[in-house]
Amino acid sequence: MKFRYLGPGETFSACDLIILPGSKSVRADLAWLRAQGWEQAILRHLRYGGKLIGLCGGFQMLGGSIHDPFGLEGEPGNSAGLGLLAIATTLARHKQLRNVTGRLALDEAPVSGYEIHTGVTSGEALERPAVHLDDRIEGALSADGQILGTYLHGLFESAPACNALLRWAGLREPQTPDYHQIRDANIDRLADAVAAHLDLAAIGRILAMDWPRR
Repeated sequence: MKFRYLGPGETFSACDLIILPGSKSVRADLAWLRAQGWEQAILRHLRYGGKLIGLCGGFQMLGGSIHDPFGLEGEPGNSAGLGLLAIATTLARHKQLRNVTGRLALDEAPVSGYEIHTGVTSGEALERPAVHLDDRIEGALSADGQILGTYLHGLFESAPACNALLRWAGLREPQTPDYHQIRDANIDRLADAVAAHLDLAAIGRILAMDWPRR
């Protein structure tokens, strides 16, 4: 299994899964995506049976339209989405921020994470949810099973959920490592490096000094 980021000027190669990540400037980033020629590449990928995931801003891009009436991410206005899911998104002033738990529609795999977005998404595609949260349904899974969109960050952090998504993408026997164990081990390595190369006692004395107020 190989995973790579696609940078400016690069072209798509044959793959099983494309992931459109989150964005803080959805309309501008969607215009940039189109300028790279990636919209046609995504459509070609789907025609050949590939899978597509849109996360947060990427989820909003999958719909028919994105509206920013208050200019929260740039000039007020509307943009046509990729038109791959029957949804529309309007950016609102109030940001939604919450921790969530639930189960994926795929294999009912347990999943947890958080939402942080200003977009309010509606449309008939939401009637086929991607995630069944503890208190509501969320996201969308296309009728042909090729496209999944969700606001859930942390989608791949649960090993069962990640395995379910990889099986959906075509990997027969996924073996996802423990993300939290790897993260904690890397934090410990960083802490050890800091302790080995910085004079923490000197830093502590500096922080304890009585600095003059301006």
